[in-house]
Amino acid sequence: MSHHRRAGTRTPDATLTEMGVFPELGDEYEEVVFFHDAPSQLRGIVAIHSTALGPSLGGTRFYPFKTEEDALRDVLRLARGMTFKAAAAGLDLGGGKAVIIGDPKRIKSEDLLRAYGRFLESLGGRYITAEDVGTTGADMDMIRRETTFVTGVSQAIGGSGDPSPVTAWGVYQGLIACAEEVWKDPSLAGKRVAVQGVGKVGYHLCKHLHEAGANLVVSDVDVDAVARAVRDFGVDTAEPDKIHAEECDVFAPCALGAVIRDDTIPSLRCRVVAGAANNQLASPEHGEQLRELGILYAPDFIINAGGLINIADELRGYDRERAMREVETVYRNLRAIFGVANEEGISTATAADRFAMERIERVGRLRRILVPRR
Repeated sequence: MSHHRRAGTRTPDATLTEMGVFPELGDEYEEVVFFHDAPSQLRGIVAIHSTALGPSLGGTRFYPFKTEEDALRDVLRLARGMTFKAAAAGLDLGGGKAVIIGDPKRIKSEDLLRAYGRFLESLGGRYITAEDVGTTGADMDMIRRETTFVTGVSQAIGGSGDPSPVTAWGVYQGLIACAEEVWKDPSLAGKRVAVQGVGKVGYHLCKHLHEAGANLVVSDVDVDAVARAVRDFGVDTAEPDKIHAEECDVFAPCALGAVIRDDTIPSLRCRVVAGAANNQLASPEHGEQLRELGILYAPDFIINAGGLINIADELRGYDRERAMREVETVYRNLRAIFGVANEEGISTATAADRFAMERIERVGRLRRILVPRR
């Protein structure tokens, strides 16, 4: 038998101490749902951080978390990040995220994914999913057989397909904004860019930069990914754990998060940090440290919003040309955030948080104006 329960409910054999959920939620999160289906080994959590601007949207991460507490903390952190990303991108969407606990290579199956789809359907559209670490477009197609509350499905059934080229286009637009801010010139020709991670998004970003005449040095834990970039773009290479220390104009983190931290900041030799990775700052104060060092930081949830903008376009009938045009708002948003940071003498990270929060408060307020049902 399948079960799911919201954080606000208790079963007779569960205490708050055993669940340990409410202390993690604080007063920010609207809803957290735990669900499981024993026969398919499905164990998952959906976190809905905010629906102030619209239904929450965020990917499903399928990962073998060591503990359920780790899974809960991850899904809460990611859901909050999606609220800010959607708000800053000008979308009528809120922030949510889901995790499925387990090794996708061992337990992912048709019945698990379809059971998961049934649970999503039961949320009535308050959360819309997409692919993330450990899930694929093919998985989204399978989930789609049980619910319409899924994006990132294949083009054959009206979806947008692989979002990484669009994400990379947004990051490239963001780099132009950074170049204008630092060098008063939009051209990236001759600039040395260190790209950490040349997977899906990083590879496409390298393509744009190569065509723009930039000089590239890349790294990746996947040697095949590095070899492809060398073959296609003639890039230099560096070790993944040392690329942040390369002498360059731009350091572009496009792999895992938390790359800007206490032990890496002193060895940065760049003027700009701007890339596709999520959660690049290990903690908020690192944004202020970059400002003090004279390094321009492009806040990650602003510059990497292209993927979200792309899949959000599916909700009104996908049009690739329209999505690509709308991704160019990344450039305008960064220019605005740089302007606020300069005027107020604050870090770009703080300015970006404020930019998102102000829109949530300004536009979210309108949803409290009641409109009669027709």
